[in-house]
Amino acid sequence: MKTSHLSERDQTANPVGENRHINASSSNSRLSLLKTLVEEATSDLEITEAEPKIAQAISMLYSAFQDSHGPSVLEHESRQASQGAEPKFPTLKPQRDQSGMPSLPPIQDILLQRAVFMHPACGKSTDASYDRLEVLGDAYIELIATKLVWERFPGIPAGRISQIREGLVKNETLAKFAEKYGFDHKASVPATYSDQPKRWVKTKGDIFEAYVAAVVLSDPQKGYGMVEEWLIGLWSPLLDKLGHQKAELRSKEELAKRVMGKGIKLEYLPERDPIQIKGSGTQMFFIGVYLTGWGWEKTHLGSGQGSSKVEAGDEAARAALLNTSLISQVIAAKKVMTGK
Repeated sequence: MKTSHLSERDQTANPVGENRHINASSSNSRLSLLKTLVEEATSDLEITEAEPKIAQAISMLYSAFQDSHGPSVLEHESRQASQGAEPKFPTLKPQRDQSGMPSLPPIQDILLQRAVFMHPACGKSTDASYDRLEVLGDAYIELIATKLVWERFPGIPAGRISQIREGLVKNETLAKFAEKYGFDHKASVPATYSDQPKRWVKTKGDIFEAYVAAVVLSDPQKGYGMVEEWLIGLWSPLLDKLGHQKAELRSKEELAKRVMGKGIKLEYLPERDPIQIKGSGTQMFFIGVYLTGWGWEKTHLGSGQGSSKVEAGDEAARAALLNTSLISQVIAAKKVMTGK
């Protein structure tokens, strides 16, 4: 009987435990559903344009879910994206999918989120479009790009910093990033824009700049840091392709010190037309250095190439210095004629 009594008690207790488990599961399920609805509402223009107070409430609830420690529906979608599914906008923590693209940092203000994708011709006011946001975003992008190039390639000439930065911040580069994240499909623009390639490229670049500004403005504490980390993640593969960059251009000075004298001439002349490097926004120049004097007449000492005439000329001088047999003859002739 005792065994039977215990069995009855256990049988009575189990349904209670099961009910608690069901209730907990049900609560988690409802919370997960609410998260999903809020996240979907943030990108639904019909909902967010209906009433400013509703939009503000949705924005606050969305931010509260982001600050919670529980698993986010968007994090689950980010994992789905890594398996090939299209992630919903916006995504949360900076992660990389299989293509290597960093996940989007979130815009935590629903009105800014809407304005990012609204062309000025389609918005009800200036603040309802990306018109002002892209100006601020452009400034942030320029600053972060300059700092990145400065730290990545210490000591390179100022002109080279500008060249590399231009490759990172130009509309063509930003437009490609915008396409990768599907910004072009989210944009509200005049119907004819996508039929005008140059204007469409600029528009996609403007939207990307506006997104950067919106992330920073919507989170004054962490927004800039998130944007900086995100942009560095996007730009790093482009910088990797550039390889090593010379810190100082001193070969010209060294060559002149060794071979120059009164009436002696070193000429740095183009050896062929420059070429455009596809996909980088830069050119490649080809320069040769020639000596007239000490018994030589416009004699070729070396050739070089670089992303500017100055860099190519310095490479030519470096090649000349490595041509030790010829340079030794020139130096010997100089000593004979000058007594030095």
